[in-house]
Amino acid sequence: MIEFLLSPWELPFMQRAFAVAAVVGLVCGVVGVYVVLRGMAFIGDAVAHSAFPGVALAYALEGNLLLGGAAAGVTTAVLIAFVSQNRRLKEDTVIGVFFAFAFGLGIVLVSTRDSWTTDLSSFLFGQVLAVGPEDVWTVAAIGAVLVTVVLLLRKELIAVTLDRETARAAGLPVFGLDLVLYIVVTTTIVMSLEAVGNILVLALLITPAATARMLTDRLGVMTALASGIGCAGTLGGLYVSYAYDLAAGGSIVVVLTGIFALTWCLAPKHGLLTRARRRAVPTATPHAPEPTREATV
Repeated sequence: MIEFLLSPWELPFMQRAFAVAAVVGLVCGVVGVYVVLRGMAFIGDAVAHSAFPGVALAYALEGNLLLGGAAAGVTTAVLIAFVSQNRRLKEDTVIGVFFAFAFGLGIVLVSTRDSWTTDLSSFLFGQVLAVGPEDVWTVAAIGAVLVTVVLLLRKELIAVTLDRETARAAGLPVFGLDLVLYIVVTTTIVMSLEAVGNILVLALLITPAATARMLTDRLGVMTALASGIGCAGTLGGLYVSYAYDLAAGGSIVVVLTGIFALTWCLAPKHGLLTRARRRAVPTATPHAPEPTREATV
């Protein structure tokens, strides 16, 4: 067992992969908490796919794929934030419009090329085992900025998440906070593309936070758990990939989903087995707990 755990670390490319995967897992866990609480899982998928036309255009012009994806993703996020301020349309409706348009545009752009290359395939399916030393430092720097922004604005983001109208009445810049959150989510997704690819990135953003949501009602605890689960799942997925010679991105997602499934069944308060026991054995109504200062979600 010790040899199995240590042997991958002897390979430089695995060391870089572990470093990038750990950072990406942590950042996705932190950002994903706000995505899950706000019910924005669809925007994760939409932004990931909206990056596709930028990547396709960069591919056609032989430019940097990640920069192209980031530009397209941020542009789409800004448009979604702006259009969704009209409360006549629900947020998921606006996201759906831009999601379909962006992905369709990407398909049109790709069709202008005669062949696909390894670079474009790595964007779609991830290539974390091929990251270079500069990628590690870039991901670490971007991740640190994203986590700092989220933690500094956590109270405001939660206020907008729980009740937009009350937050607006309290003088909070709702549109500005929406814009910040969309850009943070977009940047997190683009940063994670190299690890799991465009197709699977939604799982990395949502699954750790959804798992943590099953375990606690406290925002601080949920954030810590989500980041820990994200790190553990990405590292565990890389070990599975290394041991069985499987695709790294897919292995990461399968491991994270396995953790979620176990938690869904065994969570001490909200798990399937606990709820089944409650239905089988009626209990007395508990006294209301004492209020605490920590935010609940």
